[in-house]
Amino acid sequence: MLTGKTALITGSAKGLGRRTALELAASGCDVALNYVTSRAEAEEAAAEIAAMGRRAVAIGADIARPEEADRLVEEVERSLGTVDILVNNAGPFIRERRLFADYRTEDIHYLMNGNLVGTMLLDHRVLPGMRSKGWGRIIHFGFGHAAEARSWPHRAVYAAAKVGLVSFTKTLAVEEAANGITVNMICPGDIRGDNKEKGIAEVEGVLDEESPRGRPGTGQDVARVITFLCQPESDFITGNTIDVSGGLDPIRSNLKEGGAPGKNKGPAG
Repeated sequence: MLTGKTALITGSAKGLGRRTALELAASGCDVALNYVTSRAEAEEAAAEIAAMGRRAVAIGADIARPEEADRLVEEVERSLGTVDILVNNAGPFIRERRLFADYRTEDIHYLMNGNLVGTMLLDHRVLPGMRSKGWGRIIHFGFGHAAEARSWPHRAVYAAAKVGLVSFTKTLAVEEAANGITVNMICPGDIRGDNKEKGIAEVEGVLDEESPRGRPGTGQDVARVITFLCQPESDFITGNTIDVSGGLDPIRSNLKEGGAPGKNKGPAG
């Protein structure tokens, strides 16, 4: 259903981004993978996609840096053509839990640029091409219950950036609906380690006592929702935040750890 479409997935050398890239390729997309340091993994994924008969490139760029985000899109356009699908998976995250007062100024800027400003600039860069075709799909990544804008102690900057992205998602969706462009946000649950690249069948029978669903989440859980949102027939679904969490509330489970900085579970992306 997506044959001939070009998809750019940021942060796609590993984890949820990689699984999403493979799922979109399996649906017919040519794929641009993006990495910051994991070049070997990105090139390996590109080779896997090429083996499916799709075109694929791996491009290094840090979207938290505006000049690199712009270069990323330029290189994709030269290699694969206009971006039809943009999946904004990349987003820096400080794994150590800390109070806002303990953040360095440069950490604040980097988290905001990587999770909000960089995403907005990428969207801005690909919109002219999507408008010219009258078709486009933009996917943002958040965290569980981001749309509720609740407090998340020890995650102040990351949470602020993602909650801001919720509002931007809804606004851009309304502004671009008449141009055939949909904009949605995926909010993964606590999907950990190798499970980020696994399929649902691979965790069948595995127990996760912290998940209300009872099993671990996987990359396929997330990627299949993204693939659905990218289908041509999904053009009536826009401006939404969609939790893919198995019912887990990541904020409340984090607070149960005792409230003191140091322990961490972190988001899925």
